[in-house]
Amino acid sequence: MNAVTVGRVAENQWQAELDGRTVGYADVSRRPDGRAFVSIDVWQDLAFGRLADAILADLPTPLHTLVGEGDSDLMSRWERAGFTPGRREWEYVLPTDPRATGLEASPPAAGVTILPGEAADQSLLCALHHAIREEVDATVGWRTMPAEVLPRPSATRTPGDPSKYAVAVRDGAYVGLVRVAPVPRRARIGLVAVLAGHQRQGVGRALLAHASGTLYRAGTDSAWAEVDASNTAAITLFERVGARRTGGNVELVRP
Repeated sequence: MNAVTVGRVAENQWQAELDGRTVGYADVSRRPDGRAFVSIDVWQDLAFGRLADAILADLPTPLHTLVGEGDSDLMSRWERAGFTPGRREWEYVLPTDPRATGLEASPPAAGVTILPGEAADQSLLCALHHAIREEVDATVGWRTMPAEVLPRPSATRTPGDPSKYAVAVRDGAYVGLVRVAPVPRRARIGLVAVLAGHQRQGVGRALLAHASGTLYRAGTDSAWAEVDASNTAAITLFERVGARRTGGNVELVRP
């Protein structure tokens, strides 16, 4: 039998062949935050290592990949290619019906009102997003955020579509935000964040109540979210409102 051969067939894709037949593909995509994520799909075991070698020869490091937490075989393959486990991400499904979450009966956070993103002052929204990112960078690091979170915006540029945001306002100051992608059937809650000086005061819960209630009224019965496994505050918030953990991923890194 001939050896597996690998060729780069596009800027972001490689193809493995054996005896004239295609036996696997690899590709790379760059996430909005700048991280490069690679994936390999093979139907001939020998092809995985060859594709991994080709990627590592052609691309600068660091490189990242995501593996389902229960997929020990795939995890071992990436580890043999020099990747090591980094952050762990848990997936949750949250019902949006306020009778299921209990959020309808929750007392509002003192002095807090929630503004839809379209009604928010865009310069203040941008400044809030920037300030939250600075706080995260200074503590756990922005690498602990979901891979799909938007890149660092300038303090004066809108961080994406304002309609996907809602903002918590206290005494005229913007103190927290939630970002929701209203995907049909199951929306994605991409970010719930509150400035450090206003945490543990019900602001995050109020933002989540607004986001889930808005989705429910629009006919979406559940939303999903990814939470860093080390973020105990976020895990506690989601589990207290009935979110159910459905799985998780491990992000592996080749430094």
